[in-house]
Amino acid sequence: MKIIVIGHGMVGHKFLETLAAEAAHLEVTVLCEEPRPAYDRVHLSEFFAGKSADDLSLVAPGFFDKGNVALKLNARVTAVDRAAKTVTVNSGEVLAYDKLVFATGSYPFVPPLPGKDRKDCFVYRTIEDLEAMLECGQRSKTGVVIGGGLLGLECAKALRDMMLDTHVVEFAPRLMAVQVDDGGSRVLRKKIEQLGVTVHTQKNTLEIIDGEDGTHRMQFADGSHLDADMIVFSAGIRPRDELARDCGLAVGPRGGIAIDNSCLTSDPDVYAIGECALWGGQIFGLVAPGYEMARTAARHLLGGAPAFTGADMSTKLKLMGVDVASIGDPHATEEGSRSYQFTDERKQVYKKIVVSSCGKYLLGGVLVGDAAEYGTLLQMMLNRIELPESPEFLILPQSDGSARPALGVDALPDTAQICSCNDVSKGAICAAVCGGAITIGEVKSCTAAGTSCGGCVALVTQVMKAEMSKQGLAVNNNICEHFAYSRQELFHLIRVGQIRTFPELLAAHGKGLGCDVCKPAAASILASTWNDFVLTPVHAAVQDTNDYYLGNIQKDGTYSVVPRMPGGEVTADGLIAVGQVAKKYGLYTKITGGARVDLFGARVDQLPLIWEELIAAGFESGHAYGKSLRTVKSCVGNTWCRYGVGDSMGFAIALENRYKGLRTPHKIKFGVSGCTRECAEAQGKDIGLIATEKGWNLYVCGNGGMKPRHAELLATDLDEATAVRYIDRLLMFYTRTADRLQRTSVWRDNLEGGLDYLRAVVVNDSLGLAVELEADMQRVVDTYTCEWKAAIEDPETRKRFRHFVNSEQADQNVVFMSERGQIRPATIEERQRKTIPIIALTA
Repeated sequence: MKIIVIGHGMVGHKFLETLAAEAAHLEVTVLCEEPRPAYDRVHLSEFFAGKSADDLSLVAPGFFDKGNVALKLNARVTAVDRAAKTVTVNSGEVLAYDKLVFATGSYPFVPPLPGKDRKDCFVYRTIEDLEAMLECGQRSKTGVVIGGGLLGLECAKALRDMMLDTHVVEFAPRLMAVQVDDGGSRVLRKKIEQLGVTVHTQKNTLEIIDGEDGTHRMQFADGSHLDADMIVFSAGIRPRDELARDCGLAVGPRGGIAIDNSCLTSDPDVYAIGECALWGGQIFGLVAPGYEMARTAARHLLGGAPAFTGADMSTKLKLMGVDVASIGDPHATEEGSRSYQFTDERKQVYKKIVVSSCGKYLLGGVLVGDAAEYGTLLQMMLNRIELPESPEFLILPQSDGSARPALGVDALPDTAQICSCNDVSKGAICAAVCGGAITIGEVKSCTAAGTSCGGCVALVTQVMKAEMSKQGLAVNNNICEHFAYSRQELFHLIRVGQIRTFPELLAAHGKGLGCDVCKPAAASILASTWNDFVLTPVHAAVQDTNDYYLGNIQKDGTYSVVPRMPGGEVTADGLIAVGQVAKKYGLYTKITGGARVDLFGARVDQLPLIWEELIAAGFESGHAYGKSLRTVKSCVGNTWCRYGVGDSMGFAIALENRYKGLRTPHKIKFGVSGCTRECAEAQGKDIGLIATEKGWNLYVCGNGGMKPRHAELLATDLDEATAVRYIDRLLMFYTRTADRLQRTSVWRDNLEGGLDYLRAVVVNDSLGLAVELEADMQRVVDTYTCEWKAAIEDPETRKRFRHFVNSEQADQNVVFMSERGQIRPATIEERQRKTIPIIALTA
C-alpha cells in the first residue's frame, strides 16, 4: 500500500509515529513544503530564547532511516488528481498513492487591509517567520501585534523579549475572547500591562501607511493611530484546504475539509487530520485533538474501527508569565447553568466555575493569575465527578492561607485521560505498573505518557505511585543503593545527628562505600548545613569533578575561571586585572548572560596561579562550578536609568554578597529589576525582585534550561529587610526539602499545595519554622569564606592542582597547543548550519 501524507507538521508526524508503531511494512511518502522536518510549534516562542530548529524538532534520530518512510523537504504539492490517484509536486514529480492524507494544517489570517504587505510586516507561524522577525527586531524600537488571542500574546512576549516597546491591538472588546470571559480578561489585561505591554482593544485597523515615529502607521476606525517599526499579524488561523477544494473534496461553508468519525473525507481513500479538517462543523486549533485525529486515521487505515468524537478544548498555559486556564464551557452557554466567581484585585487573581443546573457537575471554568486548581477541575469535568455541596469552595482561598487539597488520583476512573497528547488513560498507566514499570522512565517507555509536552508528568507520577502502593510495592525514594533514605531524609539525619563528614554518615546510616550519586549529594548537604571548606581532605574525596577542582571542566579538558562580580558591578581596575590574567594565560573571555566575565581554557595546574592574581586584585570565587548561587543579574535601576524606581544595583549586590557560597540542591540564579520594564529578566530566575513605587515584588521558582519556567509572584510591596527574610526562609526550606539536583521550579511543581502552600510556609510561617530557617541562613552567611582564597593559602590543598603529586614541575613531554586569538564567533548562518569556522592551531 502506497500512502502519501501532504504536510509534515506536528499532527502529520504523529500520524507517521502511529503507523510506525503498528505497521512498519507500509510504504509512506511525506511531502513537506518547509525546508525542515516537523518541529514543535506549541513552543515556537522558545526560538527567541535561544532554542534552535534542531532543539524544537519532533523527529527522533534515525526515524527516516528505516527505509519505508521517505521525507521530501521543500516539496509543495500543486495538484491532486483523485481519479488517477496521483499527487503533483512543485518540482514536476508525479507520485501515485493508494491512500492520501491531508495534514496541511492552517495559515495565519491577515485582514484584507491596505498596507498589509509592507516591508517589516510579518505573520507568526514558521521558524522562517521568526528568523525574519529577529532580524527586523535588531533595527526596530516599537513592535505591534494585531490579535489578542493565544498566539497574539505569545508573539507579544517575543517582541518584548527583543526589548521592543510592545503593543497588542485587538478588534474584540477583550483579550482571549474565545477562552476567557470579561472578568478574566480584565485581570489578564492588567497583569500584561504591568509587564510593559500596551493593550488596545476595540480597535479596527483601516490601513497601514508610512509613520512619523516609526516605519508604519496603523490608522484606526475611531480616528486614532499607532506608529510602529514592526507589525506582526496574529489574528487567527484559516484551514489550508485549497488543494482539497481544487480536487473536488467536500469542504465546509467557512472552510475546512469535511471529515467523518474515521477522519475520512468525501473520498473513501483520502483522510484529513489536524487544523485543515472540519468535524461536526468545528475546526480544532489545539494539538491534542489533532493528535487524536492522527491516531484515528492511522488505525482506521490499518483496518481498525476507531472513532474521533470531538475533543475537549480545555487548555492551561502561561502567557507572558501569567497563568491562564480555560476549562470546558467557560461562558456558561448551557441552558440553566450557574457560575461562581472569585476576584482578588490586589493579587490580580480571577477564578470562575460553571456548574450544571442541578448543581452536581462542573461544566467549565476560567482561571487567571493562579491556575493551581486546573488539574482538579479538569478531571472533575471530564469524568463527571460529582461536586461537593458548596462548589464555590473549590476556587475560594482557605481562610487560614493553606492550600486546598487537590483531587486524589484514587478518585479518578480508569478511563480518565491523564496524557491528552498521547491519549493515555489512568488505566493504561496502572496496567504498566502491574506489568513491572515502577519508575517514571519505564512508565513513559511503556505508555508514551508525558513524552510530548510534559505537562502531565506530575500527574503520571502520582498515578504510578498510587498504583504501586495499591499493589503492595515499595514506593522507593531512596537516593541510591547505599542509603535507604531520600535526600530530604538525609538532610535531617545530618542536621539532627550533628554529622559532619561522609564517613560518619555512611557508618551511621548507610552501607558499602558510597557512589557517584550519594557522595556529591551528601557533600552538598554537609556544605549547606555546616559550611566547612569543601576541599579539606575528608570532604574533597566526595566532591564531584567541578567542586574537586573548584572550576567547571570544559569539553576539551580545560577549566573555566569565573570571578564573582556582584550584581554585574566591576571597577575599571578589576576589568584591567581580568584582561591581564586572560592575556597572560591565553584564556578565551566571554561576557555571560549573568553579567560577569568567564575565562576559558585554563589548565588544572594554572588554576591556583590564576586565582592568586585575581584574588590579589580583589575578586572572589564566583562558584560557577558549584550547586550554589551563581549570579544575581541586575539592571542599573534608579542609579542611572530614567525609568528606574528602585536601587536594583545596590540590592542585587547586597543579595549576592549575602547568599554567595550557599550550597543548594541545584544551582540558583537571581534577578533584580529596577522597574517593571524588567531588564534583568527577574521573572525567569529562581529568585526575582522587581521594584515598584510601593516596594519590591518577589518572584520565585523560575528558571531557564531544558524546560523553562516562569517565576511566580510570592509577595508584593516588600521593603528590603522583609524581602531578605522571605528569601532566607524560601532558600533554606528548598535546601532542606528538595531532591538531589532538583531545580527550584521542579521542586515547586512537586510541592503538595503548590504556590499557596509555599506562600503559607514562607510568608505566613504556617509551619512555625521561620526563625529557625532564618537562623540557619545567617549561620551560612556568617561562616562564609572564599573557597579559592582558602585553597591557594593552604599548601596541601594547592598540591592537588599540580601536574605530578610529588613535584612542582610540569611534564616536559606534553606540549600544549593554543587556539586562543584565532577564534571568532560563528555567524548566524554558520550556527544554523551547525558549521564551525576552521581554527588555525599555533604552538
